[in-house]
Amino acid sequence: MSDKLAINGGKPVFAENELNSIRPAWPPLYPETEDRLIEVYRSRKWSNVKKYETLLSKEFAEFQGSKYSVWMANGTVTLECALLALGVGPGDEVIVPGISWVATAQAPLYVGATPVFVDVDPDTMCIDPAKIEEAITERTKAIIPVHIYSAIADMDKINAIAKKHNLFVVEDCAHCHGTKQHGVGTGAMGDIGSFSFQLSKIMTGGEGGCCTTNNEKYADLVFRLSHITNSMLFPKEKPPVGLMCHQYRFTDFQAAIIYDQLQHQAELRAKRQKNADLMRELIKDVPGVKMQASSYEDDFRDYYFISFLLQNEYIRPGVDRKEIYAALLAEGFQLHEAWGAPMYDMIAWNMPANLFVKHDTHNCDEIMYKRLMCTDNTLFLTDEKTITRCAEALTKVINAFSK
Repeated sequence: MSDKLAINGGKPVFAENELNSIRPAWPPLYPETEDRLIEVYRSRKWSNVKKYETLLSKEFAEFQGSKYSVWMANGTVTLECALLALGVGPGDEVIVPGISWVATAQAPLYVGATPVFVDVDPDTMCIDPAKIEEAITERTKAIIPVHIYSAIADMDKINAIAKKHNLFVVEDCAHCHGTKQHGVGTGAMGDIGSFSFQLSKIMTGGEGGCCTTNNEKYADLVFRLSHITNSMLFPKEKPPVGLMCHQYRFTDFQAAIIYDQLQHQAELRAKRQKNADLMRELIKDVPGVKMQASSYEDDFRDYYFISFLLQNEYIRPGVDRKEIYAALLAEGFQLHEAWGAPMYDMIAWNMPANLFVKHDTHNCDEIMYKRLMCTDNTLFLTDEKTITRCAEALTKVINAFSK
């Protein structure tokens, strides 16, 4: 490998657009899904918990290790319905991490509560349990830990804090289909889990979302809230008085697509995890960069955004992350900073300051503005040779900018 950077006239690791041609197209297509979509179309039974939504509800719950899964239009309304089912509303506070998509903090606003931003762990990028404890007030009603990119939040500590202070836990699982901590699936560790199936997610129906729970009461309330008071569990019982319900139904077209993807998750996940292990091994001795860490050694992870964190104490003073991006791009390996900012600084977050609370978020700012470098999950669906070359490009560039 030549040490001379391609941006300075050296030979690039990848030819122009070579890596993009190697990466598989997303989302994956399966011939059996086309047959199922024709079947749904011809059945004229397109929504309101038909054949594939019924199958998916059962099998996805089993996949995550929960008793129930309730399907909806997207992963934003699932967060809203989860909070409503737990009785979160006006006057309450909901603690959220500073790094996530804006839906995590908008959901409390939708139900009239106040989102409270706290800091994250510098290595996992998940909410810092110590910062949760510091932010609790007499108004705090719930915590929304986000299992971010490919890491699982420290649910042992979060659940202990919730129990101590009598708080609800809604897991935001948008990035972590099929993941487990201590053998327990995400979405089955708190009171309710919320999943997204938006186009870029590990499993996708273009859009879609679901709530998972082990609690029969919550499952019934979530279903009623999202299906205009109807109940799958207790169809002959009237809803609770004053339960303001929505029409957030899912369609069987989406269910058929996601159902088939669920059948292929084992093979896809095995490939991503094998390639993640390889990448981690190849860059372990590069002092200026590391991959996003796990909360526990036994965390069973999947990979949505593949996240690298610059270790700026090893990078030469004055080097900007943009320079590193440019050098990587010249090597044919493009990385990005995900959403570009912490939630509270995103363009999509346009809430006035009186509607939320923000604690010290030093790590959030450092990660999003200086340290984070990402690529999507299709990279880890390539082969070992490609991963080795990506690690070569990353090593070459980081070493060139190191002290």
